[in-house]
Amino acid sequence: MASLPTRVPIPANGVDYRNKIVLAPMVRSGELPSRLLALKYGADLVWGPETIDKALIGTTRAVNPRTKTVDFTRVSSNGLKNPVLSLDQRESLIYRLHPAREGKKLIYQIGTSNPVTAVAAAKLIAGDVAGIDVNAGCPKPFSTSGGMGAALLKTPETLCSILRALVAEVGEPFKIGVSVKIRLLETPEETETLVRSLCATGITGLTIHCRTTPMRPRQRAIREQLRMIGQVCKENGVACLMNGDVTSRTDGLASAEEYGVNGAMIATAAETNPSCFREEGVLPWQEVVKEYVKTSLEVENRFGNTKYLLGQMVPGKVPEYKRMMAAKSFTELVQSLGYDTEETFVQMAKGVDELLELGTFAKPVLSKAEKKRLNKEAAVLDVDKARTKQEADGPGDSNARKRTAEVAELDMPHDALREMGPGSLNGQASVLAV
Repeated sequence: MASLPTRVPIPANGVDYRNKIVLAPMVRSGELPSRLLALKYGADLVWGPETIDKALIGTTRAVNPRTKTVDFTRVSSNGLKNPVLSLDQRESLIYRLHPAREGKKLIYQIGTSNPVTAVAAAKLIAGDVAGIDVNAGCPKPFSTSGGMGAALLKTPETLCSILRALVAEVGEPFKIGVSVKIRLLETPEETETLVRSLCATGITGLTIHCRTTPMRPRQRAIREQLRMIGQVCKENGVACLMNGDVTSRTDGLASAEEYGVNGAMIATAAETNPSCFREEGVLPWQEVVKEYVKTSLEVENRFGNTKYLLGQMVPGKVPEYKRMMAAKSFTELVQSLGYDTEETFVQMAKGVDELLELGTFAKPVLSKAEKKRLNKEAAVLDVDKARTKQEADGPGDSNARKRTAEVAELDMPHDALREMGPGSLNGQASVLAV
């Protein structure tokens, strides 16, 4: 009697990717409202957007009492240069998740190029998610230029070292799974060799985007290698998901069965209409858009991101599209879509506008001269605070030398201080763009 294939054990706080139809990781399109909507309509798991490890390192984790979300924030470079900005404006939101509504169905995808920073970043968020997924498939320059994303396919030794480190130093201590998302290589033989190496690192899941690195979404996905990849994963006890041209839950389940893999990711179709995860089929865009706006208001989503997603979801030829694209606040957005007859929407929009300083709550735009004057005044106040703290600490205090250096730095002419960059103020590190 033939023995059954082995399975990599699923950690206690992790999740099995088998028999799952999931939301793919997408920059901008994978923010919190999109994930919550996908789950509402039946997605089994959701991947967050790729977040670079160095962007997460140095963030502060806090529970937001208004939204009930967990927010990872840091002082932005713009905030450091402009002390007169409000605290909300000075802080940059790097990642937001909702423990109650996403539960243990969220996979954090990390952009990384080395094991050290990958582990440092993953440890910060591992307690809030069901898994860590390494992005080794993004072909866009912002990722590959740093040796991340699809660039890791050219350095398989580095990729494997990242996965081994994450498994040993994050996955095992936090009892969650580590997975990887890759693309096809030039030949089936190269792809097979890579998949076998990856499966040997201790990962619980592997997603194959059925396109090579140079290919773009408009080009048809290549599925001829799927059976081989699925078989290699099965031999090693690793769950295998497929990605590329999957349009619905029904399509994903049928394709997974046809090609012998364990499940599928939906990307573009979910961006257009997240109700594609429903077994019963998609809902009219009007119903989905209304739910998306409501969800965005509930979690105080960034207006620009909300508007971008609506641009994908609202058909371009309908009257609502042009009105929606002209909106500059949530209040105007609610009006443009015809929700202003519902008091709940009106009040929620007003509240978020006030919080985010949009529309009638937007602060006047200052001239360069006014900004310079206010920043100089703020710098003087910082000098006074630093000196007061130094005097309170006393000359023997361990913080005195550090504080003295800060005072000397803040005593410099403001233009010279600005030239030193945001990393010079208060020991803050420069912020890497995600």
